[in-house]
Amino acid sequence: MNRIPVVVRGTDSMSTIGVSATLRYEVEIQLLTDFTEPEEGVAVVIGDTLDEELLHVLRSLRAEGCRRVVLVIRALADEEMLEAIELGVTVLVWRSEVSAPKMVHAIQRASIGEPDLPPDLLNRFLSHVARAQREGTANTAFPAGLGDREVAVLRLVADGLDTKEIADLLSYSERTIKNILHDITNRFHLRNRSHAVAYAMREGWM
Repeated sequence: MNRIPVVVRGTDSMSTIGVSATLRYEVEIQLLTDFTEPEEGVAVVIGDTLDEELLHVLRSLRAEGCRRVVLVIRALADEEMLEAIELGVTVLVWRSEVSAPKMVHAIQRASIGEPDLPPDLLNRFLSHVARAQREGTANTAFPAGLGDREVAVLRLVADGLDTKEIADLLSYSERTIKNILHDITNRFHLRNRSHAVAYAMREGWM
């Protein structure tokens, strides 16, 4: 079994120690103090709110080259979700729901680049986007080169489906779905699937 390299960082030492202890004996996890290859590992970041201190932690990880982040947080506003995703967050877990199985699942999802957001946050944010579109404050025009198929894939990513589920639903191969997402992220200079979804939402394409 290939263990996933994981570092745990946060804005207070007690929370960091607590989550580290939760993960220490999980066979799927290789708990590290620091990354030797940041692009291959997953960072678990813990905080109460997305304040400047927590943003500094996320920016530091990004500067180090870490592209897979699980954010464990007590509360997050809709607009803050976009900022978190743009700083590398691919999976989010509410602090009230932390458990060893949930954290292992979150880390596994992040390690393969599959986004995973709590349904309540995702639904709240999608409602916010829909309201902006109704009020005419969102840009509803697709950018040049973004087709219906690409938008359909991004919408399913936003709904929390993984590559296989999207492929089955749209009757494509998993390779095709991966290629579509790779093309979108490259074309618009995005970091990962979550960033692609956030970008599409921000532009009002979905």
